[in-house]
Amino acid sequence: MSLQDFVRVMRSRWLTVCLTIVIAVLGATAISLLTTPLYQASTRLFVSTTAGSSVSEIYQGNRFSQERVVSYAQLLTGETLAQRTIDKLGLDMSASALQQNVSASAKLDTVLIDVHVLDPSAVQARDIANTLSDEFVAMVRELETPEGGMRPDARVVVEQRASIPDSPVVPKTTRNLLLGLVLGALLGVGFAVLRELLDNTVKTRENLEEITGAGLVGNIPLDKERRKQTAISFDSDNTAIAEAFRKVRTNLQFLAVDNPPRVIVVTSSMPSEGKSTTAINIALALAEAERTVVLVDGDMRRPTLAKYLDLVGPVGFSTVLSGGASLDEALQKTRFPGLTVLTSGAIPPNPSELLGSQSARKLLSELRTKFDYVIVDSTPLLAVTDAAILAAGADGVLIMARFGQTKRDQLAHAVASLESVGAPLLGAIFTMMPTRGGSSYSYSYTYYGSDSIGSARSSNEASRQGRSEGVVDKNDSSQANTDDVRPIAEVSRSVGRRRKPE
Repeated sequence: MSLQDFVRVMRSRWLTVCLTIVIAVLGATAISLLTTPLYQASTRLFVSTTAGSSVSEIYQGNRFSQERVVSYAQLLTGETLAQRTIDKLGLDMSASALQQNVSASAKLDTVLIDVHVLDPSAVQARDIANTLSDEFVAMVRELETPEGGMRPDARVVVEQRASIPDSPVVPKTTRNLLLGLVLGALLGVGFAVLRELLDNTVKTRENLEEITGAGLVGNIPLDKERRKQTAISFDSDNTAIAEAFRKVRTNLQFLAVDNPPRVIVVTSSMPSEGKSTTAINIALALAEAERTVVLVDGDMRRPTLAKYLDLVGPVGFSTVLSGGASLDEALQKTRFPGLTVLTSGAIPPNPSELLGSQSARKLLSELRTKFDYVIVDSTPLLAVTDAAILAAGADGVLIMARFGQTKRDQLAHAVASLESVGAPLLGAIFTMMPTRGGSSYSYSYTYYGSDSIGSARSSNEASRQGRSEGVVDKNDSSQANTDDVRPIAEVSRSVGRRRKPE
């Protein structure tokens, strides 16, 4: 993983890192709050031996004391001394329990021993430390005094007695919080990298084009407003999502220039990938360019277009195929200029057979003669076979992939379903792209001058007026919006390589 990949992972997985840090810090805080406070009392012992008269004897005596210090440090933490201290103070604890709270350390090349005692009570910690030291002095005297009552070879003196500690030494709250922060950061980064390595979703343009074998037609950013209002009013909307659909419209107009697709099926591998929203707004974007567009609800299992566009649902595609109504009777005008909708109609018991009939093919051919574009919103490919059946009789298919949600294997199986019926795949569209983060394809529009937007709108109006008078402007921006030439060229080459000759 390169540095750029690592930065991208951190920007896209920052929530995982932050959440792990918060959990680790909260865990450290909980440990600090639940840990019983312990006070530490300390004493210092001095070890000496019988001094000689010569320099050599004094040196040997000093070396003897230093060697004794190591052994004495072991005796200070022994069970015998602990039991003597308990008996002296009358403590209600076992010798092993006291041993765990006593530590002794000897400073290198010195005859000093530091004794530390931990206890929940500050006063009792002091008493234990002082009593333990006194008992150790007596123990050494007993051990070092030879038989016959001669002068002992070594003796221990309490050089510094313990006092009542002011504050507990356990828990170390600051240290615990810092450790929790560092550990949380390390674990968070590790979890983020691990999740990225195990992530099987489609997130990059390269992965999408490699799996589908087609070019990327557009990137649709995530817009929470689409949950409330699915259709975009392109005549007054210049938001990022509106511009994204205009870019898709432009790229569609450059696909297969010699044989431009007019009957386009919009599908996805799984539900909830933004398929219907994309189909609606592609149709609206084409209608904005003064094209006559019919939007067909080819999902006869869970239709949505009638609900999203406030239309009559019971009369539609299935009604015409069953002979219950004529096509002209089933077509419904919308509040958007240039857009007509053919809803799904009543839900039939056999949608696949109905869509695969000759009547369905004739109906799509009739719609082709009446409108410039026929956009068909179909079912997900992996759920049922309806979308593949419709795609087989269409000019091309646009497949949706939801950013960070669509699995790679799901998308590959969906593409294989289209290939099995010989449906031409025009391209893929990323839906619900994040507007922030390293993985998002961000873009912005810079207008040179305060009147640029007004000039663009005036140009559009002029071109529309010329079209109504019978004059077609080949440079009309509504027909060929070249705001992104590189993606258009790439998509055209990709589709040109993939499209089969008729």
